[in-house]
Amino acid sequence: MLWLLFFLVTAIRADLCQPDAENAFKVRLSIRTALGDKAYAWDTNEEYLFKAMVAFSMRKVPNRETTEISHVLLCNVTQRVSFWFVVTDPSRNHTLPAVEVQSAIRMNRNRINNAFFLNDQTLEFLRIPSTLAPPTDPSVPIWIIIFGVIFCIVLVATMLLILSGIQQHRRKNKGPSEMEDIEDKCENVITIENGIPCDPLDMKGGHINDAFVTEDERLTPL
Repeated sequence: MLWLLFFLVTAIRADLCQPDAENAFKVRLSIRTALGDKAYAWDTNEEYLFKAMVAFSMRKVPNRETTEISHVLLCNVTQRVSFWFVVTDPSRNHTLPAVEVQSAIRMNRNRINNAFFLNDQTLEFLRIPSTLAPPTDPSVPIWIIIFGVIFCIVLVATMLLILSGIQQHRRKNKGPSEMEDIEDKCENVITIENGIPCDPLDMKGGHINDAFVTEDERLTPL
């Protein structure tokens, strides 16, 4: 009679854990990918540890403090280490809502990962989103970074203004000297008319071009 009752309970519990069943979750582990040569074999001891971690997580949920390891069922375990699991409520002979299980796993995801030396990428709960990593505080305060950026912008702008002023000052000093050189060159230019070199008219000193002076004017002094 006891054996019959045992097999009956086992059959009922087996029906609760089925792939894609209501409130069931699939888990996939990549132990060799994560640990390489230090990878461990997945056996009944590891399954027991997984059940214990799930039961531990469920006991953190309000009104689920009485959850035991035996309430966690595993099924369809494969050699590539994937399986399905559910959390049952023996008093009512049904599985606990997926929302409660999901909340418990997410709250204790890091504890579960650390128990198996894995992370969110190598220990996947396919229907449970990965936990977000806590934000890291920058080693340098943000206000110092902002101040440094503004200071650099002001420094560069000041240097550009100084360089621009120096260039303009040089151009102003260089302008008059260039004009004088051009005028001197124009004064020294000798034009040639009909094969005879002609001196240009000296507008400043009143210089007379010898090409246009007659023979009498050259010989007769004023």
